[in-house]
Amino acid sequence: MHRLLCEVFKSSRKEEMYLYVDKARGLVDVPEALLEGFGKPISVMTLLLSEDKKLARVDAARIMQAIDEKGFYFQLPPAKEEYLLDLYRTPTEARY
Repeated sequence: MHRLLCEVFKSSRKEEMYLYVDKARGLVDVPEALLEGFGKPISVMTLLLSEDKKLARVDAARIMQAIDEKGFYFQLPPAKEEYLLDLYRTPTEARY
């Protein structure tokens, strides 16, 4: 079974934006342009990943494949539900 010791960094600029990298290599494979937009990487945890590991928002096998191919996995914040934004923008009508 393929396993990977992975370090997870959160963005100092954007909530719920994360970078996953091979713990042994660190951030060396992450493009400079991505790091500029990401802000200062803040280490939040180290995980031992395997293909069958359950994670909240993404498949562990997908993270491992991206790290094997590119040296990192970039996780964007979850999309906000557009209808919630529409509800917020639409004034409510008072009915008596």
